[in-house]
Amino acid sequence: MHFIEGNLYRLGIVNFINTAPLLIPFLKMGNLEEWQIVEDNPANLNRMLRAGEIDAGLISSFSFGENHEDYLVLDNYCISATGTVGSVLLFSRVPIYDLSSSKIILTRQSETSINLLFIILEYFNGFEPVYRPGTFVDFETDQEADAYLAIGDEALKLRRSAEDLFSYDLASMWYETTSLPFVFALWAVRRKSGLRKTRAIASLKSRLAASYDQGVNSLGEIAGMVCNRIPMPQGECLSYLKGIEFDLSTLKIKGLKHFFRLLMQMGKISSEPRIEKI
Repeated sequence: MHFIEGNLYRLGIVNFINTAPLLIPFLKMGNLEEWQIVEDNPANLNRMLRAGEIDAGLISSFSFGENHEDYLVLDNYCISATGTVGSVLLFSRVPIYDLSSSKIILTRQSETSINLLFIILEYFNGFEPVYRPGTFVDFETDQEADAYLAIGDEALKLRRSAEDLFSYDLASMWYETTSLPFVFALWAVRRKSGLRKTRAIASLKSRLAASYDQGVNSLGEIAGMVCNRIPMPQGECLSYLKGIEFDLSTLKIKGLKHFFRLLMQMGKISSEPRIEKI
């Protein structure tokens, strides 16, 4: 067990605008007994949970699928969207139907969004693009690259500044094809953490519930607090936050399982993940 003689469990949280309705109330409530908060991007939190550097965290759905035998799912909550999400965007110099054999630059920040793009382009449309990791600067300077995948706050910024490019919302494209919501991130707990049925996990669940309740009821105020990160008008930020969903409902689980089945068919994961809740 990690929590021994004053040591703290470590909880990983993504500090993007889409997590602000959770993170701002969470932090306002002060320190959470037995827990230390670690803020990082999705890719780093995925790696840290795999390595045991954190005990629980908000990780990408794809990373959970890869490592499901080592993880439990914290019940009730996720980061998801039913239709447009607004911050997982493919920016392209050409219409998407012209990307069948193009070079596409991929952000390094999200395994889930990358694999969702693989499904949309390759499985749904039969395309065979060439991919390489990189940044938007790499995309701008590489005239052979036709598209760039961005997520999170970067995607929100590019949506306002890269108006000369086509942009495609991946969650919307997923919904149009499957009629299912898309789950981008889950709260996962390492099985070896020893957290099952502990006071620490109970206090974490209680804090998350209170934070989500406060956040959802204060979206306008929170939008005003974070909109300058982009920057974007408060009203536009509020509209974006209203499209982010946090409930891990039965329909969200169905969408998640469909995502995993397609990944298996494409050879991206080796077995169908077991979603065991804690």
